[in-house]
Amino acid sequence: MEEEIVKVKKINSKVELPSYLYDSDVGFDLRANETVKLFPGEQKEVKTGLIFEIPKNHVGLIRDRIGIVSKMGIHTCAGTFDSGFRGEVSIMLVNLSEETKYVEEGMRIAQMIIIPVTKPKIVEVKKLDDTIRGRKSFCSTGLKELKKLEKKIKKRKK
Repeated sequence: MEEEIVKVKKINSKVELPSYLYDSDVGFDLRANETVKLFPGEQKEVKTGLIFEIPKNHVGLIRDRIGIVSKMGIHTCAGTFDSGFRGEVSIMLVNLSEETKYVEEGMRIAQMIIIPVTKPKIVEVKKLDDTIRGRKSFCSTGLKELKKLEKKIKKRKK
């Protein structure tokens, strides 16, 4: 299998290239290229100082770094970077905590996962195949199991 290559151009020479911390990581870390102050509930764009050339038929998906979420209450808004995009990658962060937070320059703020994608043809139809789930709404699966688990926990506490 041929190894995929993601080409990266630094806009700022001081910026670190993204990196995988462990061989088993699926996402590589992205760092802030600026210091940003985030008030409670505020959302801001944070620049990375990097431009990517993502391989054709692949996409770069932005995901949270659990440390910044759990320790600071800052959430990374999902992002999608197509292979044709050649602008600077910026990360949208939102402060979900009740305190003003600072994202420091050089701080690891998000991760990007590069995955292959298919582009199926879109066809309008009059009828769709039936499924077991059918029209059950969002969050409809797993609720019975959750209620059973809650009952077991209550019994153990007694």
